[in-house]
Amino acid sequence: MGRSTERFPSKADVIARTPDVAVREMLVHLEQAGIDTPFDRFDRQKPHCAFGLEGTCCKNCHMGPCRVTPKKPRGVCGADANLIAARNILRWTAAGVASHGARGREVMLALRGAADGSLDLPILGPEKVRATAKAFGIDDADKTVEELAGEIAMILLDDLCRTLPGPHRTLEAMAPPERLAVWRQLDILPVGAYHEVFEALHRTGTGTDGDWENVARQVLRCGLAFAWSSVVGSAIAMDCLYGLPKRGRIETNLGAITEGTVNIAVHGHSPVLVAAIVKAARREDLIAEARAAGAETIRLYGICCSGHSALAKFGDITPLANAMGAELVLGTGALDLWVADVQDVFPSIMDVAACFHTRVVTTSDSTRLPGAEHIAFDHHHTNLAEADGLAERIVRRGIETFGERQSGQVQIPQARMAAEVGFSVENVLATFGGGQVLHEHLRSGRIRGIVNLVGCNNPKVVYEESVVRVAEELMAHDVLVLTNGCAAFALLKMGFCLPDALVGAGAGLAGVLAPLGLPPVWHMGECLDNARASALFRAVSMAAEEPLRHLPLAFSSPEWSNEKGVGAALGFRLLGVNSYHCIAPPVSGSEELSRFFFEGTQEILGAVMVVDPDPIALAARIVADMDARRGALGWEPAGAPSEARLSVLRPQSGGRHHHHHEEEQGHEKT
Repeated sequence: MGRSTERFPSKADVIARTPDVAVREMLVHLEQAGIDTPFDRFDRQKPHCAFGLEGTCCKNCHMGPCRVTPKKPRGVCGADANLIAARNILRWTAAGVASHGARGREVMLALRGAADGSLDLPILGPEKVRATAKAFGIDDADKTVEELAGEIAMILLDDLCRTLPGPHRTLEAMAPPERLAVWRQLDILPVGAYHEVFEALHRTGTGTDGDWENVARQVLRCGLAFAWSSVVGSAIAMDCLYGLPKRGRIETNLGAITEGTVNIAVHGHSPVLVAAIVKAARREDLIAEARAAGAETIRLYGICCSGHSALAKFGDITPLANAMGAELVLGTGALDLWVADVQDVFPSIMDVAACFHTRVVTTSDSTRLPGAEHIAFDHHHTNLAEADGLAERIVRRGIETFGERQSGQVQIPQARMAAEVGFSVENVLATFGGGQVLHEHLRSGRIRGIVNLVGCNNPKVVYEESVVRVAEELMAHDVLVLTNGCAAFALLKMGFCLPDALVGAGAGLAGVLAPLGLPPVWHMGECLDNARASALFRAVSMAAEEPLRHLPLAFSSPEWSNEKGVGAALGFRLLGVNSYHCIAPPVSGSEELSRFFFEGTQEILGAVMVVDPDPIALAARIVADMDARRGALGWEPAGAPSEARLSVLRPQSGGRHHHHHEEEQGHEKT
């Protein structure tokens, strides 16, 4: 043991098979320039450590690291493979709670500041404030929206950081009663997100919890804290402060970059400063400064979830790539300023930015990058009120940098695609005329089921291929697809989020969606917007008068790669919804924990984890499991699948889009 024999794809495989021709072009372009990408660095990490892949390496104390094998079945402290793997996955889950919770806290603080007047921010979601207040049992016609928003912010913050035992009010108000009873019986209801992370680190320390099953129970508590504080709580705060998503049509992919404009990318997850940057970029005085510098105007581009979030709320932003593709965007040489906030911002972006004279600005004390300029909220968030001033400084940096763009080093691929965005539970139910209508389409078999298809990318599978293949198989089988976050970029770029993509859908799904002008894949925003998918699932459950575990619903993150991915899958499985993946979690070194993770949760939660590296086979398993649930309900069988597949019907054309680019002008390897 120790060195993996598993065969992961190479960069050459990605170039040959990735569904996006713009990705292919930029990988070749950067290779010719001698510039590394994540795919080069992944190749150099091979072969991977098998202990790490199996979850049987323990580094939690300095007596090790300990690596258990059949010949060395216990670490120095006596921990076996079951306990070590359970401790490791618990720490992963706790880290995911902290990741989403930390940036959620920022918007909760901003909501409180907007409510009490300490921040000059309008509350743009009054309808969400009223609906949330009603759910929390605090609605009062005599209270202003601001007063209710302030109370909501404090409830969300209390659920996030509670230490005194008490009810988790977000969970108690929003979760299905049937699930609350299950979680209470299992004794996995969280005290608060902060406490469960604190407890997870405590009980995985040296000589503390030695019972792997008890450690696994804490994984479930962290899963609930992740789902209901870090995700749902954060999403509530965002919708109250910035309003619900707005439907619209946009353009995406690298071909949507314009060369004659001040081009600013926002990259990360936190919406507070990004919202201020959107406002600043619209200011006539700053646009006039950009024109005086020789630019046509100021344009904003979205990388990772900052782009999705601003796009759904405000428009005026062009989504380009997920975290794995960020360096390819930088490689176009067309970005003047790169604004990095929090999470999924690889340190390596600094190397590529330096090659193309793109200035990088960081905006959070938790995400500094060596060599970047820091224009940020402070550690204590005492300067949230300065957001507009910080945003003005940032946009001016972009204008100043416009003149530094390297002549002859801009290469923008031609690939571009229109997409429809901005789906929410509220506008979906309004379009259908209520949850009962959507339920009837499911019961009749016109819609076979609904899948939330999400997740960050992982070079252990070919970049974006699994997401695209799963989506096209599902829609061909009359499965409606919801998407958000990193996975959504692939589906936006490949045309799945347009009504004319129904040519690759089954007859039943197309018959339902075409008259409404809806695409087969609904873009619901950023990764926090898993909360929208779970809320839509709950709306269907209420209309059907059936618990979620009985319904043809599923969660899939084919290419998941980080700690938040564990929490996202757990959040849905805790609701009774199966999760489906092309990459396995690092638990295979423990037979007991593997059994618990994959099948054992069926008995206690009504849901399992399914892993198949073949995306088409994975989609087939989703369809089969949906049909089994439909059969158990006595619902009408769904129709035969379409023979058409969207990627075959609409192959992307290649082609280079050169802007005075000279191939012989390479860069030294950075």
